[in-house]
Amino acid sequence: MDIIDAITSRHACRAFLDTPVDHKLVQKILDTARWSPSGTNMQPWQVAVVSGGSRRSLTDKLIAARETGQQENPDYPYYPLDWYEPYKSRRRATGLALYSALNIQRGDTERQKQAWYDNYRFFGAPIGLMFFIEERLSQGSWVDMGMFIQSVMLAATGLGLATCPQFALAEYPDIVRAELAIPPELKLVTGMSLGYADPAHPLNSYRLERVPVEDFTRWYE
Repeated sequence: MDIIDAITSRHACRAFLDTPVDHKLVQKILDTARWSPSGTNMQPWQVAVVSGGSRRSLTDKLIAARETGQQENPDYPYYPLDWYEPYKSRRRATGLALYSALNIQRGDTERQKQAWYDNYRFFGAPIGLMFFIEERLSQGSWVDMGMFIQSVMLAATGLGLATCPQFALAEYPDIVRAELAIPPELKLVTGMSLGYADPAHPLNSYRLERVPVEDFTRWYE
């Protein structure tokens, strides 16, 4: 697949087939992504790959935490505390597209809750990826992490797989670290679902808009 096609066709897949993913494919994805750039070649990324019973156990523990009202404690704030424009409208449009695809009506709290729990179920994907970074590293290494994660998604797209990056999987990092025996100095950046997309599912039928280049670019000559 052409790299331009991979970038423009990649999307957050929220419904996967239960088709197994060969671990050799996961290895190839990570083997490709390791060539991502990083400042002074620091390569700050750490990855945990979960599948099978490990993935199911992690799912159960994350859902149990939410069900019992356990307070989220992510390792860093991903979203702003106060939403403002234009980001507030973009967020609202994203939620509306999701609930419309699922035909979830306003006020249907139970179905909304189950839709959120699907994050913890990795949307049915057989593989979950959890991305970590050492606590002592600075913001530049987090930029490098972003490039690495994008490389993972593009490599997966090029191999016919689908992905969904999910900060929801990083809401309870202490649970994830305990379940996977990850040391506390490794901070959880995000999680990701990986597998084969279910083309018939309505969640994979919509695409979110992107603003045109003119809206975010200044030219200086």
